[in-house]
Amino acid sequence: MERPKKVLIMDGQGGKIGKMLVEQIKRRCPAQELIALGTNSIATSAMLKAGADQGATGENPVLVNCADADLIVGPVGILMADSLLGEITPSMAVAVGRSPAQKILVPVNRCHMTVAGIGQYTLTEYVEMAAQMAAEYIQAG
Repeated sequence: MERPKKVLIMDGQGGKIGKMLVEQIKRRCPAQELIALGTNSIATSAMLKAGADQGATGENPVLVNCADADLIVGPVGILMADSLLGEITPSMAVAVGRSPAQKILVPVNRCHMTVAGIGQYTLTEYVEMAAQMAAEYIQAG
């Protein structure tokens, strides 16, 4: 029997993107356990209220959980040290980047970062696309 996929939803600040991701992935894959990793307690709480099954806050949970994750979903800033107004520590960015997990990132053109080649979509549309990609990955077996 195949082990269940370990899916992490990671966010910071107020957790808006993470909350939206949890809601939409749970809608598409209700049986999938989602682990919310917040860079602060507000973000973690928002994702848990949205339906994440487990949650943890801070650097160490990110380091521990990224090591054996199958899928990491969050804003593109989770790959860049000092992004999210400094909430992503260098160690967190390295843990996400080095993780063997598939990464699905929501493009956010803020904080001195622009992602070239992305369309002119709303944040909601980007989150919907990311949630659909996550659902396809989860359901691929």
